[in-house]
Amino acid sequence: MTRITILPHEEICPSGAVIEAAPGTTICDALLDQDIDIDHACGQVCACTTCHVVVKEGFDSLNDTTEDEDDMLDRAWGLTAQSRLSCQAKIGDTPIVIEIPKYSLNHAKEGH
Repeated sequence: MTRITILPHEEICPSGAVIEAAPGTTICDALLDQDIDIDHACGQVCACTTCHVVVKEGFDSLNDTTEDEDDMLDRAWGLTAQSRLSCQAKIGDTPIVIEIPKYSLNHAKEGH
């Protein structure tokens, strides 16, 4: 099992969390399995950016991005060089630390 540290997010995970997940699991699935309700408006098919996370530590241990993920990430709020779509980022054997950005482009959640 691989340790995932989630930094505090005022709505989704106010106190932060440390969870474990099997290598090969996506970050999104790992969070959802632990009742950390990260947005995933497209149903985890790489068609939106609502599950965007910033990988603060362990970025290089994740699987490589695809062209589709790179294209979608260009639309993400608060994009960084360590940004990933959590529905596409598969955990390796190295512990990771992630930050869930304060905002996402989820128009349904935002009431637009």
